[in-house]
Amino acid sequence: MTAEAQRRRAFWQVLLFAAGLLVLTAISAGSVYLVNKARGDSEWVVHTIEVENQINSLLLELRRAESGARGYLLTQGPDFRSDHDKAVAAIVPALDKLTRQIGDNPAQREGIEKLSAAIETRLGQFAREMEFVRQGEVDKATALVREAAAGNTTTTISNLANAMIREEERLFRLRSENADRSQTLAASLTGIGSGLVVVLALISIWLVRRSAQARDDAENRLRDAYANLEAVVDERTADLREANNEIQRFAYIVSHDLRSPLVNIMGFTSEIEELGGDIFRRVSSLTHVPADGPPLASGEVALEGADQQLSADFSEALGFIKSSIAKMDRLISAILNLTREGRREFQPEKIDVREFVEAIVSTLAHQAAEAQAEIHVEPLPDIISDRLALEQIFSNLIDNAIKYLKNGVPGEIRIRGRTKLGYAIFEVSDNGRGIDARDHQRIFDLFRRAGTQDKPGQGIGLAHVRALVRRLGGTMSVSSELNAGSTFTITLPIAWNASTRNTDR
Repeated sequence: MTAEAQRRRAFWQVLLFAAGLLVLTAISAGSVYLVNKARGDSEWVVHTIEVENQINSLLLELRRAESGARGYLLTQGPDFRSDHDKAVAAIVPALDKLTRQIGDNPAQREGIEKLSAAIETRLGQFAREMEFVRQGEVDKATALVREAAAGNTTTTISNLANAMIREEERLFRLRSENADRSQTLAASLTGIGSGLVVVLALISIWLVRRSAQARDDAENRLRDAYANLEAVVDERTADLREANNEIQRFAYIVSHDLRSPLVNIMGFTSEIEELGGDIFRRVSSLTHVPADGPPLASGEVALEGADQQLSADFSEALGFIKSSIAKMDRLISAILNLTREGRREFQPEKIDVREFVEAIVSTLAHQAAEAQAEIHVEPLPDIISDRLALEQIFSNLIDNAIKYLKNGVPGEIRIRGRTKLGYAIFEVSDNGRGIDARDHQRIFDLFRRAGTQDKPGQGIGLAHVRALVRRLGGTMSVSSELNAGSTFTITLPIAWNASTRNTDR
């Protein structure tokens, strides 16, 4: 699969996820709203029914009170009086409850005010009727009943109550329609949302199956490529190892063959030096033989003028030749040592690194004392590696730290370590002269040195150290600034085993 196809697939997956999230959010929000609305509408429907029931209850209590009053008027029976009193006692609480229930409806509030006035009038009539009967004035009670009937108080109460019931019936129909509509919308939204979720689920399943198929195809291709890669890597590794060995053999042969003509040059240079001495003594003897005296003693040279300058130039040239020969001899020796080290098989073993480094520091104690430097060895992790390679690495770094301290400043060198993800990380830091940032890579090149060349060396040490670190399966880096010290960081496997042995050769 190409990168463009992967980006498109990722885009559609993100878009699908966003669409699903948006649909679910919309369905959830809409469902919550519609459910709450349907619940509210249903509550209003129930409220309307409760109001109607309360009006009917109030009318029922009025009829009971009126029936009890008529029965008591006709029979003076205590049971009728008791029923009447109970009904009258229930009318006022029922009226108060109804007043609270219809408080949300302005039209009903106007009706309840009229109804309350009519009921209050009728209750007053009931009280006078019952008082006349109790006093034995039945005629006055009967006249009062006729007066109440003529005044249509009961009819007024009934008409007002029926008007309120009709208003509640109208509200009941309206609120029932709203409740039905809300429930229908909620059901529709749920159905539509469920359908969209199913569609998104089907699209997701399709995309997942496509992704799974693409992944299986990629795994098959990767498996085939890996099967071929192992053979290719083995072949390339063998070729690289052979080329590396060939380079080392070539370097060894060249260095060894250079040694022979260099020895001849050194020998002939010595002969030329002796011959030059003889020549200049002969010249001196020819130009300074006294006319009446004995010749100069053997080995005595007395030159003047141009002859003396010629002798000095000759000696200076020979000095340059001899110093160049010595430098070339050291370089050839270093190359031979590198080639011998490159052919050596590493032998991994368990190493107590702190004890190992302290032993190296003790061998460099004299140089550290002369440089007025203190070397601090902090706790270091143990590793499995090649002892000789590790000794060359730390010896070179500590020796460089001592060598390149700042003049007149007490040196402080610290060696510390830690572990991370199966690797040991060692740091050798100093407060020396430091290295310019432009030379951080240069110092690891063969025969290349940075800064002022006032210390002995051929520019091989750090290159050799980095080659050893790489052979041990690690990395090496430097952090430094001019006049601010340097820190060399080495990362090595904690357990360097036979499977990685000498793979960098």
